[in-house]
Amino acid sequence: MHITRFTLNGKEVHTHAHPLTRLIDVLREEFGMTGVKEGCGEGECGACSVLKDNMIVNSCIMALGMVDGCSIETPEGIAATARGRAIGDAYAEAGAVQCGFCMTGMAVATEALLRHTARPDEAEIRTAISGNLCRCTGYALIVEGVKRAAAARAQGAATEAPRAAAVPGAETAARRETAAKGTDS
Repeated sequence: MHITRFTLNGKEVHTHAHPLTRLIDVLREEFGMTGVKEGCGEGECGACSVLKDNMIVNSCIMALGMVDGCSIETPEGIAATARGRAIGDAYAEAGAVQCGFCMTGMAVATEALLRHTARPDEAEIRTAISGNLCRCTGYALIVEGVKRAAAARAQGAATEAPRAAAVPGAETAARRETAAKGTDS
């Protein structure tokens, strides 16, 4: 039996799932990472975006075996950081969230962009989010959200302690556990 080992949101994990199982299925079903969403199942919409060794990838078309020994960051992992909170806050301030389905993938794309380009211009932003489809907006408010997130990071707003569930649509395991117990977080 094959064991795939990888780092998931900073924690070493392993799975006995077949190496050809789609990464999205393992993340959602085995590890409860429901912020990773399946939209198209063909790698076209970006709703399933995660970071693999700091690079954005579509988990719906990635075989589990391809992440053996790698670091994977999901929307939940990003949301638990000050940087993720800055993205969520910036998207909210810009009014970028409508139905919310694409937002976790957009937030992952934003994090990937801002890790490599601290002050992106509009063309760089549009290129970075071009792998993520949104049926609700004309993207102008999402671009504004990315600009605000970049500005907040430049001002040092993203250096505070982590807070869970900052990325719209990324519910953490802790929040699910709290909800299941019937208490409010």
